[in-house]
Amino acid sequence: MNDLAQKPAVRVGALMAALLAACVAFQLNASMLSPALVTMAKDLNTDDATISLSQTMFFTAAALFSLFLPRLSDIIGRKRVLIGMLVVMAIGTVIAALATNVEMLFVGRIIQGVTGPVVPVTLLMLRNEITEPKRYGTMLGIITAVNGGIAGIDALAGGWLVSNHGFRSVFWTMAVVAVIAIIFVILWAPESRPSKGTKMDWWGVLPLVVSIGSLLTFLNFLGAVNDSNWYIIWALPVLGLVSFWVFWVLESKLDAPLVPPRYLKQRSSWALLVTTLLTMTGVFAVVNGLVASLAQNATAGFDLEADLTSLAFLMPYAVAGWIVGPFAGRLAPTFGYLNVMRVGMIGTIVGTVVMAFVGVHSLPVLIITTILLGVTYAGIGNIMLNGLGIVLSPKDNPGFLPGLNAGAFNLGAGLSFAILPAVQLLFTVQGDPTSTTGYTAGMLAGAVISLVGFAISFLIPAPKDAEVKAPASVK
Repeated sequence: MNDLAQKPAVRVGALMAALLAACVAFQLNASMLSPALVTMAKDLNTDDATISLSQTMFFTAAALFSLFLPRLSDIIGRKRVLIGMLVVMAIGTVIAALATNVEMLFVGRIIQGVTGPVVPVTLLMLRNEITEPKRYGTMLGIITAVNGGIAGIDALAGGWLVSNHGFRSVFWTMAVVAVIAIIFVILWAPESRPSKGTKMDWWGVLPLVVSIGSLLTFLNFLGAVNDSNWYIIWALPVLGLVSFWVFWVLESKLDAPLVPPRYLKQRSSWALLVTTLLTMTGVFAVVNGLVASLAQNATAGFDLEADLTSLAFLMPYAVAGWIVGPFAGRLAPTFGYLNVMRVGMIGTIVGTVVMAFVGVHSLPVLIITTILLGVTYAGIGNIMLNGLGIVLSPKDNPGFLPGLNAGAFNLGAGLSFAILPAVQLLFTVQGDPTSTTGYTAGMLAGAVISLVGFAISFLIPAPKDAEVKAPASVK
């Protein structure tokens, strides 16, 4: 296996430029549109709820493609799959840019969702080329930090573009970045096919996608349950569980399964997936839901405008993750991925509790604790969970765990928005619009869920092949 630690720095730089360009192209699809949603609803003659479904469709598609494309990349080539994802994404972006109605926009956003596993695939490519643990950890931190937002610049740029040139300019910008990423990957990214000659398990893909897709759809529409769709909505988790049972039975009988059941039974798999699921559930809607809502609440909160909320909370949160991520990745091989991750998890839990009791009453404390979560979760916890999905994956099936871990991230995000805002509403004091009890309860619920995830993390085995006992020397 090649080791870029022994090769010219220009080769390392070229590889990182290609992988970062691919990750940035994906991240713009995920975050750049947020400031444009209101304008999109107006220009396409629809309402805010309908236009928000385009975001839901994108993230759902991203989650489903993440389940199997990393494994497919092991078989037919990671560079080939990455280029294919970016090309398809560019096509979807053009369709969305040319959309004359909301249905055409939906089609474009779903097609863009093919790029869901860009980060896992780029990390697998990086792992194949850089074998020196500390260097790999640093590069992992840099790439994964992009997944938390491009230091807030993406949202700010999206707001400026839509204000001055309309929402279509946002999509055209995404398309240009996608083309640049395609060129970079073609020129500078090496190919790797660790499972060359293996047959892809498409029979296993179908029930797994149906299972996770049903659960994600259930979570997405849980808040919209009414008398007309109650039975349909609650049939989705049943379909999800039945499909997963079919998937398990099929995988037990196939010679080359997508996810060998023996791997799912290992603690390195299920304990990591549960930890990822609980961590995301505990923290995601705290910052992106409760904090944003409290900041803009005119009676119980601080009555900030949406753009000021982004500047005061979301941008510092993303910047903190960007700064800390590479350092966390660098420290992980020496101090242990799990130890670094748990430091981040403890900091996240403490920060959330302080936010729940003090931050809800104090704007400076709310800003400080949000930045703390940017450090502890976006800069440490998120980086380590993504990294563990790579370094704990079995050598004969390296794409399976990163794919399922990406599914756990997305399921956790959906659960977070289903549970924490519901707790906030449940504990809101009726008749007292100035009460922050609901926000406190929602944040504490997130802290408790994160604490359970912290406890489960002690069942994850250490990735010994990715760690060193003493500082490694670069030859």
